[in-house]
Amino acid sequence: MNLDERFEDAVTRSRSLPAQSNENLLMLYALYKQAKHGDASGPEPGRFDIRGRKKYNAWADFEGTPPAEAKEEYIALVDRLSG
Repeated sequence: MNLDERFEDAVTRSRSLPAQSNENLLMLYALYKQAKHGDASGPEPGRFDIRGRKKYNAWADFEGTPPAEAKEEYIALVDRLSG
């Protein structure tokens, strides 16, 4: 399997993971967004949008990470969380 196929397989497997901590969910979200869309873009959510702001900031933490590297990290995280 090439990297894109492995990544899509990990995305599918992530949907059936057991309940995860908010930290792990944010990491999955951020790595997915970085892998699919590159660096965080658009306006940062307002201070009253706490959930949106956390998600945006988690994604922004990966600024500069190449999509291929984000895909590898996402796959490794799903593998680790799958047990």
